[in-house]
Amino acid sequence: MIIRRLYYFLSYVCLPLVAIWGFYWPPAHWLLLFLVPYAVVGLYDMLTTKHNVLNNYPVLGHFRYMLEFVSPEIRQYFVETNESGRPYNRIIRGLVYSRAKGQVDTQAFGTQYDIMTVGYHRASHSMAPKDVSKSEERVTLGGPQCDKPYSASRLNVSAMSFGALSANAIRALNGGAKDGGFAHNTGEGGLSPHHLAEGGDIVWQIGTGYFGCRTSEGGFDKDAFAEKAKKDVVKAIEIKLSQGAKPSHGGVLPAAKVDKEIAEIRGVPEHQDVISPPIHSAFDGPTGLMNFVQHLREMSGGKPIGFKLCIGNRSEFLAICKAMLETGILPDFITVDGAEGGTGAAPVEFTNRLGMPLNEALIFVNNSLRGVGLRDKIRIICSGKVATGYDMIEKCALGADMCNAARAMMFAVGCIQALHCNTNRCPSGVATQDPIRGRAVNVPQKRQRVHRFHDATLESFRELLGAMGKAKVSDLQPGDIRRRTADERERSYAELYSFIEDGALLTDVVPEEFAADWKRASAERF
Repeated sequence: MIIRRLYYFLSYVCLPLVAIWGFYWPPAHWLLLFLVPYAVVGLYDMLTTKHNVLNNYPVLGHFRYMLEFVSPEIRQYFVETNESGRPYNRIIRGLVYSRAKGQVDTQAFGTQYDIMTVGYHRASHSMAPKDVSKSEERVTLGGPQCDKPYSASRLNVSAMSFGALSANAIRALNGGAKDGGFAHNTGEGGLSPHHLAEGGDIVWQIGTGYFGCRTSEGGFDKDAFAEKAKKDVVKAIEIKLSQGAKPSHGGVLPAAKVDKEIAEIRGVPEHQDVISPPIHSAFDGPTGLMNFVQHLREMSGGKPIGFKLCIGNRSEFLAICKAMLETGILPDFITVDGAEGGTGAAPVEFTNRLGMPLNEALIFVNNSLRGVGLRDKIRIICSGKVATGYDMIEKCALGADMCNAARAMMFAVGCIQALHCNTNRCPSGVATQDPIRGRAVNVPQKRQRVHRFHDATLESFRELLGAMGKAKVSDLQPGDIRRRTADERERSYAELYSFIEDGALLTDVVPEEFAADWKRASAERF
């Protein structure tokens, strides 16, 4: 091949000739600064079997790997359009940045989206807009079996562990939650000192690894749980069953992030991958889950207890509903995580091909709870690419009472979507345990940005709600959201999906689309 021939010529012909030439004209030796490294690198490339490209294209092949290394940045800065970036496009990222910084968040010259494309969503406005009270920004978390209900914001920080995020990022998020009066979910990594440092309200998530309430064998430690759950700052407890980014897999914290501090907080060895089990060991089956909910409620002193899951097999969630009916034990909330949700590290196939998208999952969970007559007793929280006031409108219309945001809150702290969360080399210092990189997150400044983003997004939510002619969040209905379909028409979600009546699953004639799953569901097993 021509590149190999070029290498042979430069190394075995030109190099000796230049060396000889240098005896007669010494400045020619300067060429050796190029030729000698070229010859050495090329020889290594030709002898190695690690890379086919380098073997066939010595020296020059390295440019291929150099360009591949910087290709994400090239795509983000020079190739992607304002609306084509993934997982969040430049329009959404820019909006979050502007609101977090308190800058102008308006747009000139009209929408940049193709509003005629299949899948485009919109809401319907009214010619009789309403003034929406700020009280609509909050909702009570705690059902009839809860002794200590919590007045929660409609928008809160979704589950992100210390370990996945840096100490300063956690503190900034919690400080923003403190300043704005909203809640901060710990993620399954445990209740760390950084979650407690700024005094923001906490939703403590208990995952399959039981970090923060873990025995030496990896099981659930009820005494450790009770001690931490009774802290005033802990407002609610969330049992993590699964998450959208890697359902049925268990959390993953790469070894590069497991330093001494993380190891001590989680009770695991240093510098080894921390992979949580895919299932809980503290209970088994839907009935066991309900008993565990009650157990945690008693040990926490009556605080709101719920669970988080990504919907997979529909019959398994219906099995949980049957367990609620049989035991009489109800969770105070259910967090529905969509398959589009993100995480610091997940197997590619899990994050791309498992789980139900959030809109469909919300409709199903809302239908299921209505079908068993429990919807008015349980709050639904949603998570999965919630970043704007419109996102909140859409999710609440489809059944959510509250929304959690993770990546949008990371943008507010300074994330630039570099997609290095799983490498410990986050350039913004947000998703890393490198103390030098993490130091870049200025806690006093970034907590203000988190607070501003939260408040601006809720203000947008209220303005949109009023523009739709609604005075209350409970007035939102699936028919208020329209989606463009492949036949070049718009249809509302009320037309695209079926919605069942209260108690419909408890009758002798179960709605057809639920009949097979309802029959298959068992309160005793998943």
